[in-house]
Amino acid sequence: MSNMEQDRWSRVKGRLRSSVGEDVYTSWFARMDLESVQQESVHLSVPTRFLKSWIQAHYAERVLTCWQAEMPEVHRIDLTVRTAMRCAAPAKEVAAPPDQRRAERSDGRPAPELRATAIAPVSASHDALGGSPLDPRLTFGSFVIGRSNTLAHAAARQVAEGRRGDSVMFNPLYIHAGVGLGKTHLLQAVTWAGNSGSERKVLYLTAEKFMYGFVAALKTQTALAFKEALRGIDVLVIDDLQFLQGKSTQAEFCHTLNALIDAGRQVVIAADRPPSDLESLDDRVRSRLAGGLVVEMGSLGEELRLGILKSRVAAARAHHASFDVPAPVLDYLARTITHNGRDLEGAINRLLAHSKLNAQPVTLEMAEREVRDLVRPQEPKRIKIEDIQRVVARQYNVSRSDLLSSRRTANVVRPRQVAMYLAKTLTLRSLPEIGRRFGGRDHTTVLHAVRKIEALVTKDTALSEEVESLKRQLQE
Repeated sequence: MSNMEQDRWSRVKGRLRSSVGEDVYTSWFARMDLESVQQESVHLSVPTRFLKSWIQAHYAERVLTCWQAEMPEVHRIDLTVRTAMRCAAPAKEVAAPPDQRRAERSDGRPAPELRATAIAPVSASHDALGGSPLDPRLTFGSFVIGRSNTLAHAAARQVAEGRRGDSVMFNPLYIHAGVGLGKTHLLQAVTWAGNSGSERKVLYLTAEKFMYGFVAALKTQTALAFKEALRGIDVLVIDDLQFLQGKSTQAEFCHTLNALIDAGRQVVIAADRPPSDLESLDDRVRSRLAGGLVVEMGSLGEELRLGILKSRVAAARAHHASFDVPAPVLDYLARTITHNGRDLEGAINRLLAHSKLNAQPVTLEMAEREVRDLVRPQEPKRIKIEDIQRVVARQYNVSRSDLLSSRRTANVVRPRQVAMYLAKTLTLRSLPEIGRRFGGRDHTTVLHAVRKIEALVTKDTALSEEVESLKRQLQE
């Protein structure tokens, strides 16, 4: 690069700094380099695809205007990712998505063209913000509806079919369920459907990806840009929220959640437990999550399991026309594989592999042999602290509010201690979480109650029988 070009580039950067302000310039343009100037075009580079996509979508006009002040003959800006350009062979150029094609400037002339060098993404916004990978199979068309997921499916469809500017019916939409019951399928279906057109920006992120994006932005001094980008989308979809860790990351998630909801943007979240059980999250975040529509996806009933199996067989037959699973085999699988949907899909994959590799038809005997490790004993019922409080209150003829209160009378203290003991022995909740759910008590109070009841049941036969009766009621 000649000295004259370098001087010109320095002046352009000065104009950019004055135009957008110091903070925005530092976040977006401080790491932009000039690669070459060729007649009517200027070739610039940035270190990350994230920076390239955001500048391309929001600052193309500014960059061109600043260059034209120095070189009126410039009509196009080419922007590439430095690492891809210098360290690898040039990627084949592809047409940009509709919302990234050359727009009209205010004076009627074409906006500057910032050409992409990567494969066209599912949507510009999803790719630009580093969205988590999407599985093309996880759409509404392949989702099997049953009694346990009807409400969650209907709510997700309502979100996916919304249009920019529509009033948001419930925000956030919070879906929780155990492993393999369809949470991720629904969230990705929302993303696929929402991104099928160019009207809305829908971003799907796992909690891990959100954390990675925020930490990476801090390291590269683009945190302001990261926040600005997240808050500029229409629908934010966060999966596996229970894995969100770190105070600074949680604080940023809280600010992003509030900013999006207050601006009327849609937020969809999935986790393996209800908001009240996300012990690692701040109370304000839990409260905001609980203020939307909270939907639980229950366990898969036998009828729904059979529907899932038939759906997976049909999908397999699209590629293997001769593959067939007799009805008695499907009934057997639906009756015995009760854990989750992934086990059902795994069972079909095993039968397909065995049938194809060994050139044998699927039989009931083969199925029993191939999936025996997937036939698991029925899991015990997942007991909730609210259930324990309700059953104990009924047993001892006190109210649930009495158990949560500060009352210290004998007729309340003993039931409260029994309830805390059952919460510790029948759930996986920590002592601090149990204390919080019993009126905000300290974990030492819970520990005292647990030890007290443990000692009494070894000596007091009547109390021991009461506790065992309560356990049976809760586990039925």
